Amino acid sequence: MAGENHAIDVLLEALQSLEPEDFLQFKEKLSHTSYKERWNIPKNSLEKASHACALVNCMKEHYGEDIAMETGTDVFEEMNRRDLADKIQDEKVKDYKQKYRAHVIREFLQYKDVNACLGDNLTARSRYTNLTIIMKPQTKRKGEQETVSVSQKHTDTGDEQANTAVTVAQLFQPDEEGKAPHTIVLVGAAGMGKTMTVRKIMVEWAEGVLYTQFDYVFYLNCKEISPTKEVSVVDLISNCCPHRRTPIIKILDSPKKVLFVIDGLDYLRFSLLQPEDDLSSDPREKKPLETTLMSLFKKIILPESSLMITTRPTALQNLGQCLENECYAEILGFSAGARDEYFHRFFDTDYKADTAFRFVKGNKAVFAMCLVPIMSWTVCTMLEQELYKKKNLMVSSKTTTGMYMFYLSRLLKCRAGEGKEDLQQFLCKLCCLAADGLWMHKVLFEEKEIKERGLDQPELLSLFLNENVLKKGTDHGNVYSFIHLHLQEFFAAMFYILEDEEAGGDSGTYVKDIKVLLENCRTCRKDLMLTVTFLFGLVNGKAIEYMKQRIGCRLSSKFKEAMLRSIQTWPKGTSPPGEGTMKIKDLAVFHCLFEIYEEDFVQRALNCFTAIDFHDMKLTHYDQMALSFCIKHWNGLDSVTFRGCSFEHQDYEEEHSGKICPVGKGDMAHSMKGCDVMSSSFPSALFHRLQWCGLTEDCCEDLARLLAMHPSLDQLELGDKLGDNGVRLLCKGLQQPTCQLRVLR
Repeated sequence: MAGENHAIDVLLEALQSLEPEDFLQFKEKLSHTSYKERWNIPKNSLEKASHACALVNCMKEHYGEDIAMETGTDVFEEMNRRDLADKIQDEKVKDYKQKYRAHVIREFLQYKDVNACLGDNLTARSRYTNLTIIMKPQTKRKGEQETVSVSQKHTDTGDEQANTAVTVAQLFQPDEEGKAPHTIVLVGAAGMGKTMTVRKIMVEWAEGVLYTQFDYVFYLNCKEISPTKEVSVVDLISNCCPHRRTPIIKILDSPKKVLFVIDGLDYLRFSLLQPEDDLSSDPREKKPLETTLMSLFKKIILPESSLMITTRPTALQNLGQCLENECYAEILGFSAGARDEYFHRFFDTDYKADTAFRFVKGNKAVFAMCLVPIMSWTVCTMLEQELYKKKNLMVSSKTTTGMYMFYLSRLLKCRAGEGKEDLQQFLCKLCCLAADGLWMHKVLFEEKEIKERGLDQPELLSLFLNENVLKKGTDHGNVYSFIHLHLQEFFAAMFYILEDEEAGGDSGTYVKDIKVLLENCRTCRKDLMLTVTFLFGLVNGKAIEYMKQRIGCRLSSKFKEAMLRSIQTWPKGTSPPGEGTMKIKDLAVFHCLFEIYEEDFVQRALNCFTAIDFHDMKLTHYDQMALSFCIKHWNGLDSVTFRGCSFEHQDYEEEHSGKICPVGKGDMAHSMKGCDVMSSSFPSALFHRLQWCGLTEDCCEDLARLLAMHPSLDQLELGDKLGDNGVRLLCKGLQQPTCQLRVLR
């Protein structure tokens, strides 16, 4: 290899610099030198090697290049020519650095996505998107009580916050006093991108782009380290290096130049608190894994080396007692801009990325959770399949609940070793906690409550809850919160339909009564709306089967009739006396029905309504999709009113241009071609009001076409300035024999 040839050249130069008598002495000592199981070089072979070049070739043929250099170094030391031995060793170390960097790039640059085809690998740089990372000092004070408002705690990772964040490159930068941290703890919830960030760090260091102050960065994967074996620091380094002759002694001679990356500390289920007397300062001494790691953490071994530790928040409390002068960096996830970037990195065309991103942005519950990278991956994976099949997400059947269920199954895959019964019991207790929290407007839970509910299982708890070590509760314990408020709302919905034998009785504070939940949501607790929406999605037959097979939870559908009656008795708008029209004015009704996604249920729920009456609404792609699905199965729809409404629109025909029409008051002009709501409602309703929707003469041709296509339409109110040309276009539609319109205002 090229790197090895450099060191061989130094050996050759060293031999050429010897005086004749020293050259003969070198050959004499070499004839008595053996290396492990290899025989000495035969004397007749050495006699033939009369000059330096011939001797080097002889050594290479007998030993191979690596051992030839080792043997040459040993002989020079015997001759008291330490200067020449050091030259060879220094060149070997230089060569090894390049060899090790090449190994790191091979090991970390490419990875396989779970959905990739055989042989189709991704690279760290092609998919990685910058995360919002906030530096924070760790407080050592006990009994400190801090409060966080609900709105602040669950605010999305916005672009304003992203502007104040640090980058990965800044983690080891000196502070204002010129002191650089030696220990960085990178904290993040499950699926937040810790391992992918570390993968990027390893690649960019090996390429000479990042952390150039370190000659070596060693990656220790806690998922793969056996906790039962006794190991030394030298063993841990050797496991990172696949080469036979790793110059570990030379590496450890410059500990300032070494960074240890310890990924997934929370996977090691042992106590981090080790007796001081057990710790070792010798990097060669074998000790239990926890003792060796604690010796590194407490700077007993290699005190000048640097550490980067990734962990979920649940491991922080004990970890803080084991570290010296550490800095904490918390991964908060993707900002809104980073989510957009991730979608464009995921999809193979800008058109698909734009289509998917705008679709998701219209669904607030999904878009908010996409701050978690694994949720972004989940959503992109599902929408990629939809685009492959249909190319139009407006006819997609992917519900918000479906995306959350898929996300949950992905999270639980990394804990596949847990017993099913244990997992079910844990999820039931977690759902109780979530439901109680929502009823009490509570998103922070104290450590005492977590323990009382039997949730103190770090390996499972860390999948769903963050442990906020810096925020102390009234009992001086730690405080926990769900990764996102929407995840708490999802689990709260699960609580109400978990089968009784699993649910463990009533919630700790509130009675498990689905009628109470529905009634409160309809009347006085609008903040429960997303929980109710999830509830409808979870009683879908396919959802019940999915949760049973993939997650191990048995959900009950026995509340469907109560949920049906809740929709049928939803507060209605009424028309003037004599018209007998029962109107739906709340968009939430359509989202609930879309989540359950059962045609028979939707038809029965809408039978007692005859009209839609929406005023001054901005209808996103997801809103339109829910409306379109319901209208198609609404036989009794007579009247549709969109007064002052706008429709977010994308022209799906312009795939190659990826042109997006802006959302705004004048969007109805763009929406007549692309809006499924309009084309769905025209054949169903007798009466349409499209007043103050920004209609212009540009959309009159499409209106005329719809009039001719749908003879059931009896009345149409526009109320906009369409212009003479627009009126002429409408008249063409009215003249079609299939148009039966009776009233046009």
